[in-house]
Amino acid sequence: MGWTGGYVLLALLLAPYLRKFGKFTVPEFIGDRYYSKAARIVAVICLILASVTYVIGQMKGIGVAFSRFLETSYNTGLFIGMGIVFIYAVLGGMKGITYTQIAQYVVLIFAYTVPAVFISLNLTDNPFPQLGLGATVGENTYLLDRLDQVVTDLGFKQYTTQTMGGQLNMLAYTLSLMIGTAGLPHVIIRFFTVPKVKDARLSAGWALVFIAILYTTAPSVASMARLNLMQTVQPGEVGAADGNLKYEERPQWMKNWEKTGLLEFEDKNGDGRIQYYDDTNPEFAAKAESYGWAGNEMVKVDKDIMVLANPEIAKLPNWVIALVVAGGLAAALSTAAGLLLAISSAVSHDLLKGVFKPDISEKDELKAGRISMVGAILLSGYFGINPPDFAAGTVAIAFGLAASSIFPALMLGIFYKPMNREGAIAGMVAGISVTLFYVFQHKGIMFIQDTAFLGSLEPNWFFGITPNAFGAVGAIVNFLVACVVCKMTAPPPSQVQDLVENIRVPKGSSGPVADH
Repeated sequence: MGWTGGYVLLALLLAPYLRKFGKFTVPEFIGDRYYSKAARIVAVICLILASVTYVIGQMKGIGVAFSRFLETSYNTGLFIGMGIVFIYAVLGGMKGITYTQIAQYVVLIFAYTVPAVFISLNLTDNPFPQLGLGATVGENTYLLDRLDQVVTDLGFKQYTTQTMGGQLNMLAYTLSLMIGTAGLPHVIIRFFTVPKVKDARLSAGWALVFIAILYTTAPSVASMARLNLMQTVQPGEVGAADGNLKYEERPQWMKNWEKTGLLEFEDKNGDGRIQYYDDTNPEFAAKAESYGWAGNEMVKVDKDIMVLANPEIAKLPNWVIALVVAGGLAAALSTAAGLLLAISSAVSHDLLKGVFKPDISEKDELKAGRISMVGAILLSGYFGINPPDFAAGTVAIAFGLAASSIFPALMLGIFYKPMNREGAIAGMVAGISVTLFYVFQHKGIMFIQDTAFLGSLEPNWFFGITPNAFGAVGAIVNFLVACVVCKMTAPPPSQVQDLVENIRVPKGSSGPVADH
């Protein structure tokens, strides 16, 4: 809902107007709209913070995919992936990234949907995963009912009633992903480069078609993967009537993933088999002791392996497994390349040429862009080895940073003529600062974490909202601060207000503003 809704916002509220404005980067638009080099610099900082955080998540995915594909450790897979990103992003440039992304997105769609079709057929006899999610498995038991039974039999909460932090947090999370998508520079930059305003809308529309296919499939993949995982790791009924529990040999897919170091199994009771259950549930833990279980033996399950491991768990053909690996690599590599391009243009074009060295040559500008790409790859590689969260969690923080800083500045810049540079700068600084504070406070990665004030704060202390969802709150802070500061300071020049009015007038219409 979040990512799909973000493209709707892009198609309707941002892409056409940004394309008509005629600039090629987000900081360039913000610098010209708010007639301020300071605003441009703040936008560059926000862009780099969001993009580097996003690249960290992609590097984690790249490391996971390469480690499984090459049957090596995760760190080795990550280093190989960094090298490949370097070759075609740093040496290939804009054209290379564009053409590889086209091919990668085609692979991504097929790699995600084809295995989903097979898994849906295996479980429900329905080839459409979206319909299979509501279909029956076995003897007239609905798939989700069966999944609820399996997880509760092992002490976990019902799958269908779980919400991440409650309804308010899920609302904030969805909103953060939505407006974060509409504020991500590497997504927006594609709409700057299309030939016409009409093409900007059309490309966003086509993107929505494929995104809809991808994200309506995702809930089905998640549910079916969870069911397959539970049934293959620990087959048989828990607490069978005859007291004899049914087990099988540890499945091959587990042995494959153990080589990467991302999955670990510890035989705590020495029976040679796996016990996978919620040993933090006191009621079920007492029952488990009567079975001779000594704790959850799946001591490490990296969340990022699940999409790639899903076809192996479902025992699909090898070519389907290979297709999923290719899709995982395509998704991570294409996104990483787009983000690196956005970082490169922000440093070389917006910061150097636009602010500090206007007379820089094209050769030096290109060199600066490539150096910034290398720096981003090395930084994201380091955090890929020491990730702050699992890949989707890290990416969600990146969306939150974009949501709290860039999106409000773009929306106010297009639809609120009185917004001035003081308000825009204050809003961006306030929005991204409060979001970073909340994330760092929760993650405990700042040296001031041990101070009395920060140490007194509980995790998710702001109405139970998690750091991954806090971008929505940061965006509200941005809007409020920007509007308050705007009211207290001088209005923008008349020519800037005329410019804002002009980009909102459809091409071909008449009137003084359009003529101007």
